[in-house]
Amino acid sequence: MCAHVLVAEDDEMQAELIRRSLLSEGHTATVVHDGSAALDAARRLRPDLVVLDLMLPVIDGFGVCRVLRRDDDIPVLMLTARSAEDDVLLGLELGADDYMTKPYSPRELMARIRTVLRRSGRADGRREDPVIRAAGIAVDPERHEVRCDGAAVECTPAEFEILLAMVAEPERVFSRRQLLECTRGTDRASTERAVDVHIMNLRRKTEADPRRPARLLTVFGVGYKLSGGRG
Repeated sequence: MCAHVLVAEDDEMQAELIRRSLLSEGHTATVVHDGSAALDAARRLRPDLVVLDLMLPVIDGFGVCRVLRRDDDIPVLMLTARSAEDDVLLGLELGADDYMTKPYSPRELMARIRTVLRRSGRADGRREDPVIRAAGIAVDPERHEVRCDGAAVECTPAEFEILLAMVAEPERVFSRRQLLECTRGTDRASTERAVDVHIMNLRRKTEADPRRPARLLTVFGVGYKLSGGRG
């Protein structure tokens, strides 16, 4: 069974390589590039596994793992460029399920991910319904499908990641920068102004009258929010 994997890696080329490898294995992936974004995504999306680089900016991998272990039981596979035994032992003591030292082969990383998922029971078919629902919109991160009022909606990868974040937290106001971060694994060339275009396209696909949106609302001077309760 496929899993939803959160990749926290500040090297964009490495992150994209991991993302593509995960997709080729049938998984879905969300990519972030600093520790604060990793914690935010873990709380919002409840992934099945976190692939966590130790050398993250803002909050390093040790700090992220410490918080994840305090708040949740999400499996963690650490990546480190530092092979010092003390670093590896500290990561394992903090609760990491496994670790890999850079450089590594993508095939070995995927094998380790399969092992951690199997041990954790996250890929054995007994998971809860992965579909996230709010404001009449249903997002399935495993099948990469979106439905609005029961009708299928075709989304680009960047639109999907933005909508996934907003459906996971209805009524939260997201800045353009925060929504841009959601698309980093799918659209590295995007800019904050491109977020406006993605929102415009999503309104066209989900609103009865895109010129007078009832779901995807502008919060002037701040950003956007999805208006509507869960379900």
